[in-house]
Amino acid sequence: MADIEDALARARAGDEAGFLELWRSLQPRLLRLLAVLGCDDPDDVASETWLQVVRDLHRFSGGEDDFRRWLFAIGRNRAVDAARARARRPASPVATGLDILADDQHVEDQVLDGLSVQGAVAILARLSPDQAEAVALRVIAGLDTTQVAKILGKSAGAIRVALHRGLKALAADPSVQALAGRPAGGLAGPLAGGPSFMTLKEVDQ
Repeated sequence: MADIEDALARARAGDEAGFLELWRSLQPRLLRLLAVLGCDDPDDVASETWLQVVRDLHRFSGGEDDFRRWLFAIGRNRAVDAARARARRPASPVATGLDILADDQHVEDQVLDGLSVQGAVAILARLSPDQAEAVALRVIAGLDTTQVAKILGKSAGAIRVALHRGLKALAADPSVQALAGRPAGGLAGPLAGGPSFMTLKEVDQ
């Protein structure tokens, strides 16, 4: 994966190659997140998101983590706008809930990372909306708990709870266990259940 920090610095200086590296690095996660959020046309919303990034990049300040949060916040806002625009057709936005995952690659992270967009949507759709959105932002977008909390306008504590419950539900889901190559009876190690499940940096303390 390209050095996003370096690509960001070059993009802000007007280097098209730097911007292209940003796009290549983050577009797949953005598309998957938009699909989980229920976008009818994730490609179109992603295009609008990047157009806004291009337009406002000169006003952006911060490093890689700030850019990720900014990009995915724009994407989420664009998804909300798209949902409102099609409000005549009843459609439920897909859940939200991803803040507990740490940088460590846990079973759910590995599974979701290797899934097709449709597969990720199907699995996360089994969670409550709050849990699904939090897990999507934490796992798919790769944001930390604080960043997710800012995007969703909730406290870090509320996000940690949503993540903990959502990830615990995923760990117990037979489909996730099967995709992870684990026996249906349960997961080994820290995902086996209970308080030890909080091991992802202790839910981003």
